[in-house]
Amino acid sequence: MATVPSAAEPAAECDLAVVGGGILGLAVARELLARRPGARLQVLEGEARIGRHQTGRSSGVIHAGLYYEPGSLKARLCVEGARELYAYCDENGVHYERSGKLVVAVEESELPGLDQLERRGRANGVPGLRRLAAAEIAEIEPNARGAAALHSPATGLVDFLAVAESYAADVRRAGGSVALGTRVTGASASPGGIVVRHSRGATAAAAAVFCAGLWSDRLAVACGAPADPRIVPFRGGYLRLPAAASRLVRANVYPVPDPDLPFLGAHLTRNLAGHVLIGPSALIAPARDAYELRRVRVRDLGETLAWPGTWRLVGRHWRAGLRELEHAISRRTFVAEAARMVPALRGVKAEAAPAGIRAQALGRDGKLVDDFVVHRTERAVHVRNAPSPAATAALPLARLIADELDVGTM
Repeated sequence: MATVPSAAEPAAECDLAVVGGGILGLAVARELLARRPGARLQVLEGEARIGRHQTGRSSGVIHAGLYYEPGSLKARLCVEGARELYAYCDENGVHYERSGKLVVAVEESELPGLDQLERRGRANGVPGLRRLAAAEIAEIEPNARGAAALHSPATGLVDFLAVAESYAADVRRAGGSVALGTRVTGASASPGGIVVRHSRGATAAAAAVFCAGLWSDRLAVACGAPADPRIVPFRGGYLRLPAAASRLVRANVYPVPDPDLPFLGAHLTRNLAGHVLIGPSALIAPARDAYELRRVRVRDLGETLAWPGTWRLVGRHWRAGLRELEHAISRRTFVAEAARMVPALRGVKAEAAPAGIRAQALGRDGKLVDDFVVHRTERAVHVRNAPSPAATAALPLARLIADELDVGTM
């Protein structure tokens, strides 16, 4: 096989192209090279560094598999992925903390939701899951209060950007190339392959995998995939507690989530730097990279507003939307929400922390797509929905995507 050019220059031709240099795209590239030693593989990433979007802007939680519908891809791949991720970090010297998570039912009215989480967690095989009575909560989090709680000791923390960088190093060692600053604009099938067009020209490949995150729907549709589902960006804003208040939280404290929405509510996370974050909020964003709320992109906002599912979603969940809007604009209200679980936080003044954008697939019917979604087009596989816990589940999810490529395109 010919040598693939270095990261500075995208290949004009290759055997396999992977669009997207986030944690999932790099995991897929790594998996493809493990299956096809010696293949010329090219990763194409639009930003000047890997993990610029969802990978590098999460809270870093390694999820244990507590939330997901038994039998779903999320449930199976999250439990497998957490186990494999811990093993990978051990083998490759990536620092993590198995810090645990406490899900608190503050009031008795929330106990049915906690019961459902416990049933799901046990059905999914979440290791070490334990139900706590009110008096036992302080054993795990001395300042938390509630009617009952679930403790998940298998939940952890990692810098997913560091994991992605390690995956990228694996790709390069296996002979693949990672081209940064190479923004993909479209693709089309060619005789015996696919041509991926980008800001530095074009790359012809035998097959391609698109892990384009916030832009996944546009590239999939350009290759002939259906318009449904549409990516609607949700901005997740975080707050950071001052140092004195951060001592009130040992690890991760979560509320019982709304079962009708795929968001986990205002939770408290002590990250690897020792900072305690509150968040994220979940607000429909005016741009797919609206890390600052004032950023508006006409095309992004227009596509969101033109999608019928957006209005059906708003009509169904407008109360939740107003609550999230209040969280986004009022730090006091956001802190007060977290203080339901940790009352000592009442009145604490928090500061803004970096925000992230969730690439959430939304159906035409107004339903938020909850599970992973993969579509095939000629000579290509498209990851259409890979929200949390995709970072946790990246290794087994990469195998599933590679299987799709084997079956559908090669």
